[in-house]
Amino acid sequence: MEWFEALILGIVQGLTEYLPVSSSGHLAIGATLFGMNGEENLTFTVAVHVATVLSTCVILWREIVWLFADLFKFKWNEGTKYVVNILISMIPVAIVGFLFKDKVEEVFGSGLLIVGICLLITASLLTFSYYAKPRQREHISPLHAFIIGVAQALAVLPGLSRSGSTIATGLLLGNKKEKLAQFSFLMVIPPILGEALLDVKDMAEVGVSEAMAGISPLALAIGFIAAFVSGCLACKWMIGIVKKGKLVWFAVYCAVVGVAAIVLNYCM
Repeated sequence: MEWFEALILGIVQGLTEYLPVSSSGHLAIGATLFGMNGEENLTFTVAVHVATVLSTCVILWREIVWLFADLFKFKWNEGTKYVVNILISMIPVAIVGFLFKDKVEEVFGSGLLIVGICLLITASLLTFSYYAKPRQREHISPLHAFIIGVAQALAVLPGLSRSGSTIATGLLLGNKKEKLAQFSFLMVIPPILGEALLDVKDMAEVGVSEAMAGISPLALAIGFIAAFVSGCLACKWMIGIVKKGKLVWFAVYCAVVGVAAIVLNYCM
C-alpha cells in the first residue's frame, strides 16, 4: 500500500465510522479498487479502528470523564445507569462477535455485492427513521439499549452502517435525538476495541512479518493520523446532524453508493 492510498482510506474510515454510511463497506470498496490483499487490509483495519476510538475519546472526553466519576462513586446514579445501558448494549455484539463472526464472514464474505445490498438496506432504514415520528423519550431505557445493541450486532455485515443502524433504531424507538447520538458513539467504543483485538489475534496467527509485508510503517502512520483527524471532525459533525434530523441525505448517498458497488461487482 502506498502512502497516498493509506491517506485516502484513513480519511474514508474516519469519516464513515461516524457518518451513517458504513465504514466496513467503504473500506471493502477501497480495498477492491486499490487491490489490497486480506492480510494487508487486516493490518490497516486494526490501525484505523484504534484511531477512530481515540477520536471518540477526544470529542466526548467530558462525557467519558463524567461517566467514570459517577461510576467510581459506587452509587446508583445517572452515570452508573448510563454505563449499565452501555454494557447491556454490548451483549448482542459480544455474542455475535465471539461466536458467529467467522461464520458470518464465511457465509456473506465482504464482496462488493453484499456491500451494495447492505448499503441499500442502510438507506432504507435511514429513510424509514426519518419519516417515522414516534413519541420522544427523555432517557434511553435498558430494553432500548439492548435493542439498539442488536442493531449494532447486525452491522457486522459489511455495508450495514453501525452508526446508521443504532441511531435509526433508537429514533424508531422514540429516543431523543440529543441523547441518542452521544449514546451511539460511546457504546461503539468497546466493540471496536474488541474487534481490533480479534484482528490482532488473526494477525498473530499469520505472523506479524507476513501481515506487515504489504504495508510500510509510514503508510500505517499516515492512515492512522488521517483516520484520527477525520474521525474527530466526523464525530463532532454527526452529533449536530442527528440533532437537526437530517439523516435522509445519507440515505440518498447510501442508495447511490450501494447501486454503484453492485454494478462494480459485475464489472470487475
